[in-house]
Amino acid sequence: MPLQLYKKEKILDACLAVFARHGYEKTSTAMLAEAAGISKALIFHHFKSKHELYLSILDRCVKKVRAELRIRDLPDQPNFFEVNEAFIRIKVDYLRRNPDVYKVMMEAFHATPDELKVEIEEKYGELIMARDKSWKQLFEKVPLREGVDREEAYKLIRITLDYFEQKYLSEITDKSEWDEAIVRRFIDEISRFLDMIRYGIQR
Repeated sequence: MPLQLYKKEKILDACLAVFARHGYEKTSTAMLAEAAGISKALIFHHFKSKHELYLSILDRCVKKVRAELRIRDLPDQPNFFEVNEAFIRIKVDYLRRNPDVYKVMMEAFHATPDELKVEIEEKYGELIMARDKSWKQLFEKVPLREGVDREEAYKLIRITLDYFEQKYLSEITDKSEWDEAIVRRFIDEISRFLDMIRYGIQR
């Protein structure tokens, strides 16, 4: 790896941890420079602003997560609910190994800083739509009761999954806390709620 690129990668790694810990708005350039072990001037030699640095880190995170989770393969799978459970397990395992990546992505897409909203929407809007399209294509295979609106049913499932993802992320602040018992509890709770949606709650 060329020295210049290696330096940029080291800066990105160091700054990722700072953004994950403090969030975009509470992170200062002084904090980033200290974490990277370089001067603010040198950070701005590689990146024009905190804004650009954050977006570079986010772009790197998105590429890593897409490669790991293989969302584009979803429509080829046979069972929406079984794939969901397997996907959640893969996602949680990834979070345990890469908590900073996950925290930055959660902020970027679920609590987007005002300064970045337009740019993130323009840059990643199509990617998010493609992800949703893949899940919806898989959901098309689910037979529904007569009278159930497919779009509304899918929306209910997404609301449920998003709720649990944000709930557990806010509870877990350190990857060492993600022991197997917590992972199992997380997956079991989601599965129970999805089963209620899938099979109904009225006797």
